Amino acid sequence: MGPQVAQVHAQEAVPRGRLLLVDDEENILKSIRRVLRRGDWDIETATDAEQGLRLLERFHPEVVISDFRMPGMNGVEFLTRVKQQEPRAQRIMLTGQADQQAIEEAINRSEIFRFISKPWNDSHLVLTVKSAFEQYALQAENERLYRVTQEQNAELKRLNADLEERVAQRTRMLSLAKREWELSFDCMETPLAVVRTRDFAVRRANVSYAQVAHRSIEEVPSDTPCHRYLFGRDEPCVGCPLPAAMESGKGARGEVQQAGRTYVVAAYPFAGDDRAVCTYRDVTEEQAITRRLIETEKMAAVGQLAGGVAHEINNPLGGILAFAQLMSRDAGRGDSDLESLSLIEESALRCKRIVESLLKFSRHSRVEDRRLFDVSKCVEDAAVLFRAQLKSTPKVELSLGLMEGLPKVYGDPGQLAQVVLNLLQNGLQALPTPEGKLTLETGRDGDRCFFAVSDTGTGIEERYLPRIFEPSFTTKPPGEGTGLGLSIAYRIVQDHGGSFHVDTHPGSGSRFTVFLPIPLQLERLP
Repeated sequence: MGPQVAQVHAQEAVPRGRLLLVDDEENILKSIRRVLRRGDWDIETATDAEQGLRLLERFHPEVVISDFRMPGMNGVEFLTRVKQQEPRAQRIMLTGQADQQAIEEAINRSEIFRFISKPWNDSHLVLTVKSAFEQYALQAENERLYRVTQEQNAELKRLNADLEERVAQRTRMLSLAKREWELSFDCMETPLAVVRTRDFAVRRANVSYAQVAHRSIEEVPSDTPCHRYLFGRDEPCVGCPLPAAMESGKGARGEVQQAGRTYVVAAYPFAGDDRAVCTYRDVTEEQAITRRLIETEKMAAVGQLAGGVAHEINNPLGGILAFAQLMSRDAGRGDSDLESLSLIEESALRCKRIVESLLKFSRHSRVEDRRLFDVSKCVEDAAVLFRAQLKSTPKVELSLGLMEGLPKVYGDPGQLAQVVLNLLQNGLQALPTPEGKLTLETGRDGDRCFFAVSDTGTGIEERYLPRIFEPSFTTKPPGEGTGLGLSIAYRIVQDHGGSFHVDTHPGSGSRFTVFLPIPLQLERLP
C-alpha cells in the first residue's frame, strides 16, 4: 500500500468526537456502547457522577450522556457540573417513565440538549448522539467564526483608524502644500493668472494680479474673461499671446497696450489641458528709462562734440579779437570804423566767453578739479550758456541777482554749473506758456553760500514733492523730460556736502535753493 493510501486510512481512523457515558448500571453502559460503536466515536464510561467528573477533567468530552437516577449525585446535578466545567459539551439525559417530572428541573438547571427515554430505540439513540456532535461542531464553528469576526473587526477597526490617520495626515499635507503654493503664488511680484483658453476665463490669480486690477484678491471673479477683469475690455486684447501659445503648445509672448501703459504678456499652456499660466509685466517705465538713457547718451555725445567744436572755434575767435584790436589802433581810422571795430571786439569777447563756459561745462569731472571758487562766477558762467538757449523763447526773461564778495566754496565748479543749468532747464519747462520769468540769485546764509533758481511756472503738487529727486521720476509729457536732471543735481549737491531746499506753490511757481558749506578756515576770516 502506498504512503498516500495509508495516509487516507489513518485520517478515516481518527474518531469523529469524544463521548462520555455515565450510568450506574454496567449493562446499560455496555448496551449503549455497543449501539454507538458504529458511529466510530471515542467513548469513555463512568459508573457514577464522581468518576464522570474525574474523566471530564482529563477526557474533555464533546457529548455527555448521563442517567438521571444514580447513587450520590443524580443526573441533573452532574450535568449542571458538566455545564460549568465544559460549557460547550452537549448534554443528553437518560430518563425512565417515572422521571418525567425531572425534565423541567433538568431544563432549568443544566440546559440539556436531548432526553432519551428508557428503553430507547437504537436508531433514535444514534441520531440523537449524531445531532449532539453536529450541534457541538456547529457551536464550535460559530465560536470560531465569532472569534475570527472579532479579530477581523478589530483588525478592520485598526486599519480604519490607520486609514483615517493617513487620510488626516494626507489632508494636512495637502492643506500645507496648498498653503505653501498659495503663499509662493502670492509672493511673486509679477502678476500671474491661470486662464482657460477657450473663453479667456480667469480660474486663479495672485495678489499682484488683483493689484493691477485695483481690487482685492477676494474679488477676483471666477469665469470672468481676463481682458474684462484686468483691462475693462469686452474683446480679447490686441497682441494677446494666448491663442498662439495654445496653437503651438509652447510659451508665447506679446505686448498689450492699455491706458498708456505697456504690458509684456507671456502665456505658458498646460500640457493636455485647456488652461494656461499668463504673466503680465508692466514695462512702461523700463521702456521710458531705455529711451531716456538713449537720450542721455545722445546728450553726452553732443556735449563731447560741442566741447570739440568750442575748442576749434576758440582759436579763430582769438585771431578775430587780435586783428580787431590792432586795426582799432591804426592811425587815421574814422569814427565809423572805430565803432564797427569796437562792436567786432565786443562780439568776439562775448563769443569767447561763451566758448570758455562751454569748455568748462563739457570737461569731465575729476577729483583734482575740485578747488576753491566763487559761487557767483560759476552761476554767471552757467547763465551765459543758458541765455543762448533762451534765443528760441524770446518772451522768457532771465533775471540775475548775483551777490559779490561771497566767501569761496570748495568743489567742482563744472559740476555745480551743471546743477544750475538743470534747475534753469526745469524752470523753463515749468512755464505754462513760452513766456514768463526765471530768476537766478546767489547769496550767503550764515555759514553757507547758496544759489537759487525761481520760476513763475505751474509749481509742484504736494503729492509729488517726496519723489522729485527719484531717478527717472517726471511729471512732464514724453519727450519733454528725462526724469534724470534733478536726480543728478541732487547727487552732485550731496557729493559737495550741500543740501536742497524747495519752496513751491501750485499755480504760482517754484524756488529751488542749493546751500553749499563755507570751508571753516574761510568762515573765521573777518
